[in-house]
Amino acid sequence: MPQMPVISEHYSLHDKNTLRLASCAEYFATFTSSDELAELVRWAEQKSLAIRVLGGGSNVLMPEFVQGLVIQSKDETVSVVSEDENSVVIDVAAGKCWHDWVVESIQYGHGLENLALIPGSVGASPVQNIGAYGVEVSDLLVSVTGFSIAEQRMLTIEKADCDFSYRDSVFKNRLKNNFVICSVRFRLNKLFSPNLEYAPLNSLEPNTFSAQDLIDFVVGVRSAKLPDPRLIPNAGSFFKNPIVSTETAEDLKNLHPTLPVYPVHSSPQSAKLAAGWLIEQCGFKGKAYGPVAMYEKQALVLTAPGEADLQDVARLQSLVQTEVESRFGVRLDPEPQLFTD
Repeated sequence: MPQMPVISEHYSLHDKNTLRLASCAEYFATFTSSDELAELVRWAEQKSLAIRVLGGGSNVLMPEFVQGLVIQSKDETVSVVSEDENSVVIDVAAGKCWHDWVVESIQYGHGLENLALIPGSVGASPVQNIGAYGVEVSDLLVSVTGFSIAEQRMLTIEKADCDFSYRDSVFKNRLKNNFVICSVRFRLNKLFSPNLEYAPLNSLEPNTFSAQDLIDFVVGVRSAKLPDPRLIPNAGSFFKNPIVSTETAEDLKNLHPTLPVYPVHSSPQSAKLAAGWLIEQCGFKGKAYGPVAMYEKQALVLTAPGEADLQDVARLQSLVQTEVESRFGVRLDPEPQLFTD
């Protein structure tokens, strides 16, 4: 019988979310194996408690009080499953820091370099289908293994069943609060063939740099415009880049020639707009509203330099959404999700 992990009561989540919103969990525990996870699920069910899964805390909005049992993986195991002359398949445990995994991944293969310095954990990466500079985690993902609370057993969900789309997946919808991700399987390419489609990576000269050079470049770019959450509390890009029809994009581009517009390869009739540009044009860049603000170097980032709570964030979110929609006719949706939804 596996040992029951330590369960803490009335546990502060202030340092468990990168916006550092004031929050407290009714109960909190960490696990390092599927056996420990199963024990926690059984304990919660015996007490009729909801289970909430916390990753790195970088893409959630914490309420003042979280009812139920909050659990977090501390497993950081990385293991090679198989390889051939073109690729290598690797399982990475959910508790692994995402950026640490990207840096480590080039020891095995390639494809994740563009996703360097994205905050959060490996287990959270498929939930949001994280992406940057033309690469999404679903491009390299094979499957996701986790514990089904409804079925009380471990399950593996293949990529085709993950319903991946822009910043979305089955884990944010049908399986939300019913599937605890324990590990993610990746297929990395042995040949280093970087995606340089998006600015500023398109300024790089192909075949003149290594995988580590690309990681260093991405880290430099992101560090120059995104605040370190350890120094300035934030949740990274707060709003999604809105997807609109190509006709709408063309109309807006005619009215606003400097508006950045990007193609959506999965939907040729759609285009992606730069949310940060829209927000900046509305005058929010660097503007503070009580203990929260839109970052002075990147208007897409909401920061909480003061002691903030969920209501402070919600007020600024609403202000930005209202002004952008009023001026451009485009609705912005937030990337971070309310933790209790």
